[in-house]
Amino acid sequence: MSAQRMMVIGAHSADFVWRAGGAVAVTTTNGGTAKVIALSYGERGESGELWKEDGQTIDNVKKIRHGEAERAAQALGASDKIREFAPDVLITHTDTDPFNPDHPVAYAAVNRARGLAAGAGVSSAFKTISPPVMYLFEPHQPELCNFTPNTFVDITNVMEAKKTAMQEMKAQKYLQTYYTQRADQRGNHARRSSGNQDIRQAEAFQRVTPNVLAAL
Repeated sequence: MSAQRMMVIGAHSADFVWRAGGAVAVTTTNGGTAKVIALSYGERGESGELWKEDGQTIDNVKKIRHGEAERAAQALGASDKIREFAPDVLITHTDTDPFNPDHPVAYAAVNRARGLAAGAGVSSAFKTISPPVMYLFEPHQPELCNFTPNTFVDITNVMEAKKTAMQEMKAQKYLQTYYTQRADQRGNHARRSSGNQDIRQAEAFQRVTPNVLAAL
């Protein structure tokens, strides 16, 4: 994955941080541009720590989550404002998630939007973009979400940036340790798959669009 223009679309404000924060940081570190869209703040289902506070309101949770997402995006060198952005790589959720129905809904919306934006790969009466390569980022329970990793991104050199971004998501502190450990685990898988012993941390993705080559 060597994107110059990467777009990550998540159902909630923190999704991109946990699952693709390293890939975002790799892109921006290498001189590319990364844009993030969050379809919601995750103010009800993914803000458990905030709801433990007395007198908490949904408006306040939204405000806090918005601030968290902005600071996390800044740590990764990304922006959450999308204006006529034509990505060469598009990343979103899996089409199945028994524990979070928002994620498959996001996948369906992104998949349809990608097809319309690219004109289904043919000339059209309206402006279209070159079809972006589409990846799914790793869900929290990959075995239950039809997720089969076939792409690993080496995030060793940007792991500290990802940790900084994750630390901003204080409403979900419990995930910081989980995704730090997952990066180490996927780093092991990436080493075994590539033979590159310098890889310490990695993120896993599932490519869902065909890989078109001049030759094998």
